[in-house]
Amino acid sequence: MAGLFSPASASPAPPSSLKGAGRRAWLGARGRGPLAASGGDVLCRGRGSGRGLVRGAGSGFVGRGGAWAEGRGLVRGQSARRCGGAARGSAATGTATGTATGPGRGAGAARPGSSVSFPFFVDLQRPELLLNNTINLYLTTEPGVTVGIWHTVPSSRGAEAQGKDQRWYEEALADAHPVIIYLHGNGGTRAASHRIQFLKTMGAADFHILALDYRGYGDSSGNPTERGFTTDVLALYDWAKARSGNSSILFWGHSMGTGVATNAARKLQEERGVQVDAVILESPYTDIREAAANMPITKIYRQFPGFEYFILDSLALSDMFFRSNENVKVLACPLLMLHAEDDAVVPLQLGHKLFETARSAYKDKTKVKLITFPEKLGLGHDYISFNPELPALVKDFLNIK
Repeated sequence: MAGLFSPASASPAPPSSLKGAGRRAWLGARGRGPLAASGGDVLCRGRGSGRGLVRGAGSGFVGRGGAWAEGRGLVRGQSARRCGGAARGSAATGTATGTATGPGRGAGAARPGSSVSFPFFVDLQRPELLLNNTINLYLTTEPGVTVGIWHTVPSSRGAEAQGKDQRWYEEALADAHPVIIYLHGNGGTRAASHRIQFLKTMGAADFHILALDYRGYGDSSGNPTERGFTTDVLALYDWAKARSGNSSILFWGHSMGTGVATNAARKLQEERGVQVDAVILESPYTDIREAAANMPITKIYRQFPGFEYFILDSLALSDMFFRSNENVKVLACPLLMLHAEDDAVVPLQLGHKLFETARSAYKDKTKVKLITFPEKLGLGHDYISFNPELPALVKDFLNIK
């Protein structure tokens, strides 16, 4: 594992007159030192090295060239593309990844490489190679941004779904089965193996699942930002609401996606006076700063001088907050939290803390529940969806038979 404060290549020191934010901007603009704050390459070491300060194997504190967790970087602006290396294409835009076929894309249009595209060599336009009863579609969430989505229909409709087109899948949303908008964590795309398992598990339990890749992930265009993620989710919510009739719609966030889920639910409630039917948070945290400070992988580095400056403050400089601890104080919809005792990425104590915050704020305490999974199950951070009891636990909370 690379050291948290691994030195960058030698370079001239910044002018002594520069202090604080000015000094950080000077370093960032030149891609020097462990902090490169300009344009979003927040924790990229040096220029074009393609390394985060701490690289986890599958799950970790800092991904390659980015900020928080699960083996890949989150904060990736224009200049952060340099940190991706040749695996993701050219320095500025990446490499075109094939022919566009979904709505909102011209036939044969070349796609710039996205910021986060793991696992590699998966054709996101052909989910049927990995899943039954699933199609791929694209949605334009704002001018210039199109996101990729997989729609899995309930297994009870599997035989009927064979050979059907996107129009049939859209009409199926109104069949009274609940609809999950699935908001994944930071590492990889909607094709990651534990996400495929989630789609299988909840599809078999007769849920519709709409799993999107945020802007900058997978085959979605644009650059990742917290505000942009919220825009993407609300656009998908509006799209689903217009097609789902009286079917309930819930947000299900995992890891980083829990912050995305509470952001979107709060915005719906405060700006539109609309409550999403439920929010489910899998492996949640309070806010991104506290999550970064409490990840077990960072324990040995917390006493080092500059830990807060280089790691925690850089998240705020990049406008990354994901304040679920503030959002849950506002929400009134049913709120279910799921956390494994052996979560080695987001400690269970943060899930407990968020639960207590929500329970204190909710007038109806029965609307808030935390379910923990014993260490002996070995579910960790990513594998709660592998628990065969999960659908029954969720349905019981939602009062679905």
